[in-house]
Amino acid sequence: MKGIPHQVLNARFHEQEAVIVADAGVPGAVTIATNMAGRGTDIQLGGSIDMRLFNWRQQQKGMGLEITHEDEIEERARLEAEIADRKAQALAAGGLFVLGTERHESRRIDNQLRGRTGRQGDPGRSKFFLSCEDDLLRIFAGDRLDAIMRTFGVQEGEAITHKWLNNAIATAQKRVEQRNYEIRKNLLKYDDVVNDQRKAVFEQRQEFMESSDLSDIIVEMRHDTIDDLVARHLPPKAYAEQWDVEGLTERVKSILGLDLPIAAWAAEEGIADEEIKERITKAADDYAAQREVIITPEQMRQVEKNFLLQMIDLQWREHLMHLDHLRNVIGLRGYGQRDPLNEYKTEAFSLFEKLLGDLRTNTTRWLMTVEIAYAEPEMPHQSLEGLQEVHLDPLTGENAAVAGAIPDGLSPQQREALPVSALPQDWERTSRNAPCPCGSGKKFKQCHGSLV
Repeated sequence: MKGIPHQVLNARFHEQEAVIVADAGVPGAVTIATNMAGRGTDIQLGGSIDMRLFNWRQQQKGMGLEITHEDEIEERARLEAEIADRKAQALAAGGLFVLGTERHESRRIDNQLRGRTGRQGDPGRSKFFLSCEDDLLRIFAGDRLDAIMRTFGVQEGEAITHKWLNNAIATAQKRVEQRNYEIRKNLLKYDDVVNDQRKAVFEQRQEFMESSDLSDIIVEMRHDTIDDLVARHLPPKAYAEQWDVEGLTERVKSILGLDLPIAAWAAEEGIADEEIKERITKAADDYAAQREVIITPEQMRQVEKNFLLQMIDLQWREHLMHLDHLRNVIGLRGYGQRDPLNEYKTEAFSLFEKLLGDLRTNTTRWLMTVEIAYAEPEMPHQSLEGLQEVHLDPLTGENAAVAGAIPDGLSPQQREALPVSALPQDWERTSRNAPCPCGSGKKFKQCHGSLV
């Protein structure tokens, strides 16, 4: 408003940030900065020789002039003399002056701003102006500040400077730092709950990855799933009239893919829940054995491993999302005179048990109901065998496709089906995310890169 030349430093000018900070130590320079602590560039009185030399090179290149080694040495000597003269002026004026319009919640940030005056061992001063309406004073030092104001009879708009006020501000900052520390400490306790569960899940996942045969685990999951279904719909101490036979039939059909006459079994004289569970288990084991005949045992082991890893990843992601939602609302339990942390631990443990149950159920459902179809893979070169025979080099008589010359007029599907030998030379150096050299339009990792 007064027409004083200045520079504004904020995140909107990140490309010019280093230049602005480097010139903040020039005599007479005014730099207005937003909340700033580091920025990664020191303020040097008189300016920065490296930054000035960089700007000079850019100007010379912009005018199309060639820079020789002698020119650069001469310019550096001139800039060093100029900066030394400006630094002497800045030192005579008292060095860098840091003017703060507020105090931060953390004393560390205030000290970093003050440290701007002495990063290079140069003198300087710092001064902070505060308003009684600042959040720091209003929330954390309101009562003590009111007492100071009444003691000295300060009028509205009048500035005061006293060590009591400095002590009140320091006390307010200590309170904020203590409060933030308690928040971080409490947050760590919540994170420990998740971390314990993360260790258990990741250890189990690592075992799955390192094992080549998970058939025993799959069988155990299937039996545990059947036990849970029978215990839920046919309670052990309930009468036969209280059994949920229809619900059990539907669940067995949806999870195990079996349409069993459970209602007829339940109508038998003297039947018990254990006998029904044994019949369901035997039928599920027989059906699983029949499904393994479709493909080889090695392929079935690989399918089981892939399904199990995919399911544990999916369930864990959903579990983390549920825990995040739980943490956002668990604080309301405090209104009921209950400790939110203990409540969170209890609820998180229940969710973790549900995670394990869903993992067993969903893995069993995938492996028992997914449709497995196996067919001999077609050889990529068979569909283009005739095409390769007609594209011959007239000079050498060699097959052009084998020599690395891909014929023109091929569709993306035909290009994708080309053998690796038809690709141009140096195709091995293609980046995974680069377009495939065959010209199909796909990324290399999704085309011929998936074959090697």
